Amino acid sequence: MRIARFSIDGNVAFGAVEGEAIDIIKGIPFADFELSGTRIPLDKVRLLPPVLPNKVVAIGRNYAEHAAELGNEVPAAPWAFFKPSTSVVGPGDPIVYPTFSREVHHEAELAVVIGRLCREVPRERVKDVILGYTCANDVTARDTQKAEKQWARAKGFDSSCPLGPWIETGLDLAAASDLAITATVNGELRQAGRTSQMINSIEDLIVNITEAMTLLPGDVILTGTPAGVGPLHVGDEVAVTIEGIGTLTNKVIKRD
Repeated sequence: MRIARFSIDGNVAFGAVEGEAIDIIKGIPFADFELSGTRIPLDKVRLLPPVLPNKVVAIGRNYAEHAAELGNEVPAAPWAFFKPSTSVVGPGDPIVYPTFSREVHHEAELAVVIGRLCREVPRERVKDVILGYTCANDVTARDTQKAEKQWARAKGFDSSCPLGPWIETGLDLAAASDLAITATVNGELRQAGRTSQMINSIEDLIVNITEAMTLLPGDVILTGTPAGVGPLHVGDEVAVTIEGIGTLTNKVIKRD
């Protein structure tokens, strides 16, 4: 099932995407729910970020070729950092170019959406805490990342975490662990990889993260980006496509 969060006539709801329509969900996707049978054409709604996470836990340098292209070593263990909830935007929302940077990059990533409260998850239970998967773009102010020891500003600025277009719940762990992932800018292919190239698997990441912190329903884990990251400029349209999930498209604009 593809679960989307959307707005129509000032109201916000979750729905199941079925072809070119969306069936409104009774309840929330983090608990038992029913489909209402009320179907709305997709072109009549505005898709929102599929979740509003309490926290986004992102993983750096989880693809060897990406680490190499930036001259970095592969870390010995998962390298986690946070992106604030205020960085999250949805499909079609603008990426606002930060005024403090002159070098902003795209980073196409598979995002894992957590479905239940969990801590200290054993490897054999990882599948039970995942609601589904979506597309993400870990937009990064690369010059700021290089200049500052902490990555908070470089990766946490407003609109630096596009998510969407929906959550795909029909992928099991085996399938999610070998998906094609691409990024295009103005139609030009920039990134092309597979999630099977991750150094630390989805299971590795959830086990590692939940050793330290509780994950809440709707929290998001960004699993790293393949090689090919590159610059974004005002006016560019960047699209992240993940096999079996969909395409997340955003345009870069100048801050007013």
